[in-house]
Amino acid sequence: MGTNHSLMSETSFADPPDQPSPLNLDADRIVETIATLRRRISERFPDSGLERVCGRLLDIAERTKGRLDWVERPNVYLRAATWAMAVLVLAGALTAFWTLAGGLSNEHPDPLDVIQALESAIQEIIFVGIGLVFLLTMESRLKRTRALRFIRELRALGHIVDMHQLTKDPHRVGGDTADTASSPVHTLTRAHLGRYLDYCSELLSLTSKVAALYAERTEDSVVLQAVDQVEDLTTGMSQKIWQKIVILSDRRDRIA
Repeated sequence: MGTNHSLMSETSFADPPDQPSPLNLDADRIVETIATLRRRISERFPDSGLERVCGRLLDIAERTKGRLDWVERPNVYLRAATWAMAVLVLAGALTAFWTLAGGLSNEHPDPLDVIQALESAIQEIIFVGIGLVFLLTMESRLKRTRALRFIRELRALGHIVDMHQLTKDPHRVGGDTADTASSPVHTLTRAHLGRYLDYCSELLSLTSKVAALYAERTEDSVVLQAVDQVEDLTTGMSQKIWQKIVILSDRRDRIA
């Protein structure tokens, strides 16, 4: 592959030898690697669709850091509303307690009044408590929805890369089979076809690396599952591409 930069960075170099430093993907290095790949594609296949796809991935990767910061940043307004709702729940519980205590402190308490007052307080606590639960989960649900939208964008990009390599058939290079009227136009030499397929494989790998950045910033199981799906998707597509590269290499050896 042509990735010349390390995509991972150590968070600390001062840890004791028996406690290895945790490794994290470096978003800046990923952006640099994608930019380098775009230049390589442009130099060999100028103004190609694959170059534009790589440019799209570069644009997504450059915006990913800001997106990740948004995912990690606490929503102050939602958290303030949650605390206010928690205070209301506590106030409702205290009101119910004092109402019950006051009713029972009478010399001849009316059981019906006590029950009605307690029932009213409990209903208010339940209503406010439901609102509290809704607010407690709203922030995580909003972040999950937005992260999943970003990850779906990467999954769609992977399918676009796959579409670009779909008609790049190594059997047509130097083959004796005549094209039909509907056959895709084939202008690549054997060497250029190999480079094209290699670039597609690199694009898929880097797409999965951008998706993996989300897995490092969240513990949401749904987001982690979506990242795993993107990695499985790009790995499967890359395997198909490498099968073509192997076939192309075998044909070159036979011809030589």
